[in-house]
This record gives sequence, structure tokens and C-alpha cells, in this order.
Amino acid sequence: MVFQESETVELKTIIVDDIKKEIIAFANCEGGKLYIGVRDDSEVIGVDDPDGAALQISNMVCDAIKPDLTMFLHYETLKVEEKSIIAVEIQRGTQRPYYIAKKGLRPEGVYVRQGYSSVPATDTAIRRMIKETDGDSFEEIRSIEQELTFEAAQKEFSERNILFGPIQMKTLGMISQDGIYTNLGLLLSEQCVHTIKAAVFEGTNQSVFKDRKEFSGSLFKQMEEVYDYIDFHNQTRSTFDKLRRIDTRDYPEVAVREALLNSLVHREYSFRASTLISIYSDRIEFTSIGGLVSGVTLKDVLMGISVCRNTKLANIFYRLELIEAYGTGMRKIMNAYEVSGKTPQIETSDNVFKLILPNLNAQTEQKQLSTEDDSQEEKVIQLAKKQGMVTRKKVEKLLEIGQTTSGRLLKKMIKNGQLIQEGKGKTTHYRPCS
Repeated sequence: MVFQESETVELKTIIVDDIKKEIIAFANCEGGKLYIGVRDDSEVIGVDDPDGAALQISNMVCDAIKPDLTMFLHYETLKVEEKSIIAVEIQRGTQRPYYIAKKGLRPEGVYVRQGYSSVPATDTAIRRMIKETDGDSFEEIRSIEQELTFEAAQKEFSERNILFGPIQMKTLGMISQDGIYTNLGLLLSEQCVHTIKAAVFEGTNQSVFKDRKEFSGSLFKQMEEVYDYIDFHNQTRSTFDKLRRIDTRDYPEVAVREALLNSLVHREYSFRASTLISIYSDRIEFTSIGGLVSGVTLKDVLMGISVCRNTKLANIFYRLELIEAYGTGMRKIMNAYEVSGKTPQIETSDNVFKLILPNLNAQTEQKQLSTEDDSQEEKVIQLAKKQGMVTRKKVEKLLEIGQTTSGRLLKKMIKNGQLIQEGKGKTTHYRPCS
């Protein structure tokens, strides 16, 4: 019998720690055979205690390799040249990628066969094996990051007196049946890689930033912090009905809450792009990755049909009483605007879902500003007619406004044909149009 190393054959003289890499590489690829007691040059030297050596390898596989690979290994003692060698047949595993437990699902822990050698797998290869094994459900796929902590999740569960430990995490789908954290676990951990970016703009476009912030960490932490951020910028405006004061917030709190939860629960997490929340003077836009689920139309959504992309994540939010089970979120948003005369808008594409909440006070505020401007202009015209002309300083004193505001007002009145500018520099003055 002639031994020669190849893509599916590895020769070892004795049992060494590196044997784990060879076994993992074969299990992650097309399988192979490992012979113990044979030199690289094919010389058979044998092993003194084949049964003990086989047990040693078996224990090594059980203790140091994850997931469990024992069922894919077959041991046999062969007699060659009157010497005993061990033949270990490794089949291609069904729970790839296999890895060294202490190293985790990283290149230094995952090995593949490349020619006659076992080499670290690339991140891309690891992700491909995970997807091939676990399927397309993002939540159920094993997380590459396994060093996870759950302080925010623990707090959220404990506040509702719900147990949160390894047993519950496995039941919820945060831990797989073989004890590996899933992507669902990653989303709720402090190590979550997905973020929300929020920004406040001046006016109705993105020309001028007033404020911006990025929120990271567990989805529970992001949920709390982003809501507080929006709430801080959700101003209260007052109007009067005779002697009665009526306070109205820019955005109904229930609409903001449901829009935020919708963006957290229904976004497509297999993409790394951040969820965007943009606050303008007349609206808030919630833009998340992932269009409508295949087969669902915008009309279906508005009618209350709920087809969830992340069913396990939605189940956790439901258990925590953050959402309801029957797709009522969108109807709550629409109902919050029912008597306002304004309607939230939804825009979708293949990969994006955008929900737009109109500012309830935007039109009222604009009318107030317009009325105030009209009043100021009338006062300036009356003074100009009375004195024959006005200067900028007289306008500032008359209206009790600053230099910039007075300059803007005078330019507007010139543009509207209410005033004519005469003179230059210190002699500049304005007279009314006849």
C-alpha cells in the first residue's frame, strides 16, 4: 500500500495539535483521510498503541471542534508492513463551517483544504459556508461574531419580569440548537453591527445640517436613544381658541413610536447600510433598507396586512409588548393623523422603504410667520409715508429687531415693489413706492 499526500489525503507520523486543522479542513470541504503513523515521504513507522491514539483523536475532536463532528469520523486500524497505523476517514460535514472552539468563526479558527495543505478560510468563504448550511433566513444564520454581551436585552426583559437566560435565548432563536449565537442574537447584543443615523435639517431640504448623530449597539439601546432624540426635536406649538390654549406637538407620539418600531423590526439586516431618520421643518422621513416583502403590495400594507421579514425578531418585540401581532402599526400611524387633514406617505423601491410623517404645525407656523411679516411690512410702509423715507436703523428701532433681520425684511420689500432704495453706504435710505 503506497501513501501519498493529496487534496484528500494527509499523512502524520504522530498525533499533534495541528491534526485538528486537518480534520476541520476536510470536514469543511470534500472530506478526506488522515493516516497516523506515516511520514510525509510515505515511509510507514506505525504507532505503538493504536486504540489509545484513536481515543486521543476522538477526545480532541469532541473537546476542541465545533459544531459536533464526531458522527462524520470513522476510525480504523490498518496493518501495513507489519506495523499498525490509524486511518481516520472524515466526511464532509452538514453543519459547516467547523472551527476550533477557542478561535471561533474567524479565519484563525476555520480551515479549508487548498491543494495539499490546510489553510485559514477567508471571511467570504466562512459566510458562504454559513449560508449554504443555514439557508437564507438572516435571523437563523450563525453569527460570525460569537463574543456577545446582552446588557440592554437583559434590562428590557427584566423590566417586564420575563426570564432571559440561555434556555430562553435558545427558545427565542438567539442561540442555535448546538449552542451557537445566531444573527438574531447579534442584533440584540451590544456588538450589533447595524446602526441608525439621524439628522436634523434647516428647512425642507438637506442643504444645511442643524444636528446629526449615529446610534449603535443593541437594537433595544438604539430604540430608546433614537426615540429620545426624535422626542427632543418634536416641538410643542400653542394656539388659542378664544381663552382656551391648545398645545399640539409637531408629530403625534404614537406615530413616531410605531414608525421607529417598524423601521427596527421590518428592515433587511442582510445589508449593512444604516437606517436613516431625517427631520425637516415640515416632515420626518424614516428610510430603511428592504422594500416590501415579495408578494405584498403597498395597498396590502395600508389595509393592515402584515407579512414579517424578521419573524423571530418580531416575536421578541411582541413578547416585550412593544408591538402587536397583527400588523396594526401602520393603521395606528394613519389614525393618529385622521383629524389633522394631513396624511403620512409611503414610498417604496425594490430595496428601500420610506415612511414620511408630516409636521402637524408646519402650515400653521408658516401662516403665523407670514402674518407677522405682513404686519411688520405695514408698519415700515406707514413710517416711510409719514417721514418720506426710512433707514435701516429706524426699522430696527421701530420693530425691535436686529440688523440681519431688518436687512432681510427691507430686501424683501424692495423685491415686492413696496420700497425703493436710494443712496449708498451711510446715506442709504428707503422711500415708499408711489
